[in-house]
Amino acid sequence: MEAAHSPWQPPLIWRVALLLARVVVGMLTRLEVTGDIPARLRGGPLILAANHISPFDPIVLAAACRARRVAPRIMATGGLFRAPLIGAAMRSAGHIRVDRGTSGVHRALDDAAAAVAAAAPILVYPEGRIGLDPDMWPERGKTGAARLALACGAPVIPVAQWGSHEVLPYQAPRGMLRGIARSLVRRPTVRVHFGDPVDLAEVPRAVPGAARLATDRIIDALTDTLGPLRPDEPARPRHVDPSRPVDTSRAHRRRPAAG
Repeated sequence: MEAAHSPWQPPLIWRVALLLARVVVGMLTRLEVTGDIPARLRGGPLILAANHISPFDPIVLAAACRARRVAPRIMATGGLFRAPLIGAAMRSAGHIRVDRGTSGVHRALDDAAAAVAAAAPILVYPEGRIGLDPDMWPERGKTGAARLALACGAPVIPVAQWGSHEVLPYQAPRGMLRGIARSLVRRPTVRVHFGDPVDLAEVPRAVPGAARLATDRIIDALTDTLGPLRPDEPARPRHVDPSRPVDTSRAHRRRPAAG
C-alpha cells in the first residue's frame, strides 16, 4: 500500500478565520457543539456534508469545526470568489470554487478530488443552496458530494446545524444589521452535531444511478442527524424568516423516525 499522506496544513489566514468565527458566533449565539469526528478518520481524506439553512451557516460551521479541531477546505459558490476582498481571502485559505450552472463546475470536483487525495478534509453543502423546504428539512441533494465520495472512497460525516436562521435573514445583507442587533440581545441557541459516518459500502459504484442512491443516503443521514437538534420543531419552525422563499420542487421524502 502507499504510504499515508501527511494531513493538510491549513494556511495561517484560515486558522485565524476559524478563531474569529468562534469569537463572532460566541457573541451572537449560544453555540452547542455535540458529536465528533472518529479518531480513525482524523488526518485522512474526509468529507463533511452539512445542511444549509442560512447565510450565517459558514461562520457557524467554522466555529464548530474549530471546536472539533478540524480545518476543512470549503466548497463554496463562485460568487464569493469574485468579491474583491472575500475572494482573495477564500483563495488564500485554500477553499474550492464551485461555479454552479456552468461547465466549470466539473473543475470543482477535480479540485476537490485532488484535495481529498492529499488528505484534506472537505466541507460541502450537498443541497447546493440554502434549502427552501417550508419546514426547513434537508432538500433533495445534488450528486456532487456523493460522486466525490464514491470516486475517492472518502468517508462522509453528516454535520447538522439548527438555529443559524435566527441570526441572519435569507436576503442578507438586506436586514443583516437588524438580525445582528437582535442576536446580540437575545443570543439564540445554535446547535451543531457531527453525526456517524454514512455507510456507502453497499452502493454499487459502476451502475447507473449510483450517485443518486449515495446522495439520498447522505441526505437521509443528514436529516436523521438534524432531528434531535430540533425536537420541539418537527414541522414548521418557530422562527419564520419572511424574506425566505418556499420551494417544494426539491422536497426530500425522508423525515426522522418517530421517537
